[in-house]
Amino acid sequence: MDPHYTEWLNLLVRWVHMIVGIAWIGASFYFIWLENNLNRKDPKEGLSGDLWAIHGGGIYHLQKYKLAPEKMPEHLHWFKWEAYTTWLTGVLLLGIVYYLNARLYLLAPGSELTPLQGIGISIASLVAGWFIYDFLCNSALGKRPALLGVVLLVLLVAAAWALSQVFSGRAAYIHIGAITGTMMVGNVFRVIMPGQRKLVAAITEGREPDPEAPAKALLRSRHNNYLTLPVLFIMISNHFPSTYGSEWNWAILFAIAMLSVLVRHYFNTRHQSQNWAWTLPAAALGMFALAYITKPAPMVPAANSATVEEVTLEQVTAIVVERCASCHAANPSSEMFSTAPAGVILESSEDVILNAAQIHAQSVATQAMPLGNITGMLPEERAKIGTWFDLYATSR
Repeated sequence: MDPHYTEWLNLLVRWVHMIVGIAWIGASFYFIWLENNLNRKDPKEGLSGDLWAIHGGGIYHLQKYKLAPEKMPEHLHWFKWEAYTTWLTGVLLLGIVYYLNARLYLLAPGSELTPLQGIGISIASLVAGWFIYDFLCNSALGKRPALLGVVLLVLLVAAAWALSQVFSGRAAYIHIGAITGTMMVGNVFRVIMPGQRKLVAAITEGREPDPEAPAKALLRSRHNNYLTLPVLFIMISNHFPSTYGSEWNWAILFAIAMLSVLVRHYFNTRHQSQNWAWTLPAAALGMFALAYITKPAPMVPAANSATVEEVTLEQVTAIVVERCASCHAANPSSEMFSTAPAGVILESSEDVILNAAQIHAQSVATQAMPLGNITGMLPEERAKIGTWFDLYATSR
């Protein structure tokens, strides 16, 4: 497919994915906030609580029934298409970015897997993720939400480690996001919506509703709420090679996910108490700590490699032009791109100086570039760039 049209298709699907994702996340955050902030003191008969709110110049009075009203209202608003459309566009985006260019984006550099094998592992991970998650929720662990949450987080991190062995770091991260997103939309499609349909059907038919289905739906809604912030980080992680490009990428993901869950818990409980207020400064401190402990060690040149003094700007430019300019050029020669990715052009010594920090971060510190090492950048070449950059950075 023409790379120009692929880029615009990517843009269109990504834009829709972002729009509907915001709608889904907003609804999730709002309804959990609503549930946590209901006034439950002496509610009216049949109600479990109510809440008064003001927004946009109007005053609202919201009421939650213990199960449902005696008679269903004529108009009942359902929240489902936001979740379905987010997942569908996410899977489509996965195909456009990672399946159409599997050798470049999906597979780890030097992988012996074929693109079809990589795509097969990708699809299998999504399916397996949902069934394992659903099985655990329906097991005895489902009655112990905190323990279940810990087990799920550990399994997701284990999956991140396993996928990082066969996929690129960037692809491993996005697949954990896709697995989590599949779990979340599965909750809507397989648990929340069926539970709500049963509730509505019982009221419509004049039967006493079964309280178990709404209770399960609420629990799965809480799961979705806590999983949201880790998924949002994964959605933007491709911009930060210091995370997915690290050899400890799975551990970094685990740490950020834990910090995200703590922050989400604070916002879920802050109107009830301030017992979790410590999570906000702890999360900030945790991010600073991650930035410090994940700083890559300087590359030590091999005994027979060039010394700092011998590595010149001209040598580094020659390496960058040979290994990077097929994509990062005013008119890329790579059939994968019609324009330079992120607008970064690397065709001259001036370009190398202008983008020195990015070149070092991508090709030396994390070795995330070239993508899939498709141009075959050698370790010796990375070491030369590293030694030149160290001298350049200290001389500024």
